[in-house]
Parts: sequence; structure tokens; C-alpha cells
Amino acid sequence: MANKSLTRMTRQRMAILNVLRSTTSHPTADWVYAHVRGTLPKISLGTVYRNLNLLRDAGEIQELTYGSNFSRFDGNPTEHPHFHCTSCQRVYDLDFDAETELAQRAEKISGFKVERTRLEFEGVCADCLNSKKRE
Repeated sequence: MANKSLTRMTRQRMAILNVLRSTTSHPTADWVYAHVRGTLPKISLGTVYRNLNLLRDAGEIQELTYGSNFSRFDGNPTEHPHFHCTSCQRVYDLDFDAETELAQRAEKISGFKVERTRLEFEGVCADCLNSKKRE
């Protein structure tokens, strides 16, 4: 993660950060924009995008991309694994720590210094599997 500090936490940045930290749904910028407008009705989509990028660069949030035309954002900046459902496109947090062990193994094998890990799983979530069983 980048550790570039923000010069200041503006009202817009704080509202965006609060929205992201209040959900585990890993929303898109458009979703964030729609929810931030509840508290800041005059905010523009461009302002939301700029601030998402600044918050990402400062290490306050994570940006997740899955080869689509849009990113998803995670208000939890700590390294943790994700599961991306290829059927419904939702993204879930997985609650286990595999990154530390994998980073240590990668360093031992390669001689490199691992500074960040990003572990992602893809497949079909339980909701989608259950709905296919019902069909």
C-alpha cells in the first residue's frame, strides 16, 4: 500500500471514507457517489473519483479491479483476502490470514522483499450456487 499522507482530510474525503467504512459490499464509485450525496448533495462524481484515488494513494482504502470496466473500493485498508463471484460480481472479505505466511514463503524462495500482498479467489458464491440449485 502506498503510504503517501493526505495534506488534509476534507469534508468530502471524510464523507467518502465514512461511506466506505460503513459497508462491506465493496462498492463502485457510482455507488459511493449516490450514498455520499445523501450528506453532501452538491458533490460531483468527479470529486468522488478524485478523492477515491487520493484515499487509495494514501493507503486509507483499497481499490479492487477484476478486469471489468470499473473498480470496487474497500474501506478496510489492511491486507486481507477477497472472494469475487464470477456470477453476480459481488466481492466478499474472507476472514483468515494467509498473506503473512505466503509473503514469508515468497521471500524465502525468491530472495525478494515482499511489501504488499493481494490474495483473491474467484468462483461462484453460496447465494448464486443456491439459486442455480433451485432452478
